[in-house]
Amino acid sequence: MKNSLCAIALLVIIASCSTGSSSSGSSDSTSVGGEFIEYNNPPAEGFNQEGSDLLATLLADKAMLAMGGRKAWDNTRYISWNFFGRRNHTWDKLTGDVRISVPDKDLTILMNVNTKEGKVMKNGTQMTDSLDYYLERGYGLWVNDSYWLVMPFKLKDSGVTLKYLREDTTMTGANADVISLSFENVGSTPQNVYDVWIDTDSKLVTQWAYYPDSSSLEPSIVTPWADYQKYGEILLAKNRGKYELSNIQVLREVPDGTFTEFEGN
Repeated sequence: MKNSLCAIALLVIIASCSTGSSSSGSSDSTSVGGEFIEYNNPPAEGFNQEGSDLLATLLADKAMLAMGGRKAWDNTRYISWNFFGRRNHTWDKLTGDVRISVPDKDLTILMNVNTKEGKVMKNGTQMTDSLDYYLERGYGLWVNDSYWLVMPFKLKDSGVTLKYLREDTTMTGANADVISLSFENVGSTPQNVYDVWIDTDSKLVTQWAYYPDSSSLEPSIVTPWADYQKYGEILLAKNRGKYELSNIQVLREVPDGTFTEFEGN
């Protein structure tokens, strides 16, 4: 498998050079050895292209395509979900606005994750003195909870380095290629490292392992990524073994006041 991926990766580079870059407006796909590959998945500014393995980057592109493709992801605007029965999120990908509610804490956070500005209501009172604390807390919750939902779309994000690790099988016995994700100067926990299993046949992410930092010899968590369903134009998986993401929706619009009003949403 690794040798065939190397050959495909080389041919993709040759094909991209002969047809022009992905931003040129020319075709962003090619057929290699009978396999159709779409490589119009440009990395975010700050992605560690130089430090990432070509094989791992190619697998990230294949996963993006399997999940619906870059265009479908870019066209997806509003996503809502419940994180493990604990928190409800509604996220506007375009603007960065989020609504986070934590029912058992009687807490609602309305903020923008790009600016980290917003407002907070707790126990029926709008917070003032502790506002910065709760906004920082809200940002951390969104970073964590959204990553558990949409990580496969973020494999080439800013600050990410991808490395090819090995061929392996998942906990269900399915064949997969394993890549690692490490981070630099991004997010709220840049020391974290993940291993990601990408299914040999479907190219979907089917398992991941979480390491608190690069010195950790064993992962703290290993869970499946299972029960994929189509939401809007993209695929998302809700099953994480003993954990579950529920009430997943991809929306074209949300009610007025979703990101500005505490009541009525």
